[in-house]
This record gives sequence, C-alpha cells and structure tokens, in this order.
Amino acid sequence: MGEAKSKKSEQPIASKASSSQSSATATKEMSYNRSHIRVVLIGLGLIAIGLFLMSGGHMPSPEVWDESIIYSFRRTVLAPAFIIAGLAVEVYAIFKN
Repeated sequence: MGEAKSKKSEQPIASKASSSQSSATATKEMSYNRSHIRVVLIGLGLIAIGLFLMSGGHMPSPEVWDESIIYSFRRTVLAPAFIIAGLAVEVYAIFKN
C-alpha cells in the first residue's frame, strides 16, 4: 500500500514540469507584426510630410512684410491636415488587431 501512494505523488509532479516548459515557449510571440509596423511607418511619413510643408516662410526682403508667404494655404490648411491624418493613422495602427 505504501508503494501505491509514492507512485501517485510522483506522477503529478512530472506532468506539472512538462506543462510549464511548453507554456514558456508559447509566450515568445511578437505583439506587432509587419503589417502593424508598415502602418506605423506610413503614419510617421504623413507627419513628416506635414512638418516639411509647414517649414520655411522667410521673407525675400527684410523691409517687406508679405502675409501671403506666412499665411499661405499650404501652411495653414494643407500641412495641418497631413499631420492630423498621420496621427489618425498612428491611432489606427495601435488599435489594429
């Protein structure tokens, strides 16, 4: 009778060790794959294009003030639209399954 008890106690210990090893190898997957990274890079590209479009604006002559250079459509509408689109793409990339 004493031998039967020792066999029962040894068996669950061995099965616990083998199940813990298999679960450790299964958790080494990446959260984000290539498609996620591609969407993130597209969003960063849109933000960079928006910042590039917003740059510049120096006057050709220091004595003349030209509002059309500073407050142009490109700097007040187009560039912020690219930046907001890039941020929206980044939010989509974060929440994409």
